[in-house]
Amino acid sequence: MVHIMLIGKIGKSGKIGNFKIWLTNTIGKTGRQMYKINNNKGFTIIEMLTVIAIIGILATIATPSFQRSVIRAKETSLRNSLFVLRDVLDQYYADHGEYPETLEVLTEKRYIRTVPLDPFTGSDETWILIPPEGEDLSGVYDIHSGSNKISLYGTPYNEW
Repeated sequence: MVHIMLIGKIGKSGKIGNFKIWLTNTIGKTGRQMYKINNNKGFTIIEMLTVIAIIGILATIATPSFQRSVIRAKETSLRNSLFVLRDVLDQYYADHGEYPETLEVLTEKRYIRTVPLDPFTGSDETWILIPPEGEDLSGVYDIHSGSNKISLYGTPYNEW
């Protein structure tokens, strides 16, 4: 026959704490054997350090990949902005027979709503404006990023 005894205490707040379960097994008529079952809850310091080390290793592996994806997103945004601005410059030239003097002219004439931000400089004032070749032409023929950084492919953004 097996008997179960709960040994513990109740605190002042009414919470039950530190219970231990004792299994009592009667072996025939000669005596009893007691088995102590520890009901310890929580983690050891070794378990905690192991988990923290694993999380640290995973974070170290994931961080460069995350940073590279952020740069790749900015590069995509820059490519898109340059494509749109160059297309709008060509449309303006086709409509007026001359290139705009500034990018703000494109917003005033409603070719674009606003001058886009350069994703790497975070400003719409840092675009490098390229004039057309030839002495009799003026205005903005082409546009490049104002960033001095190097792309993931090894080319400077201000040469795109």
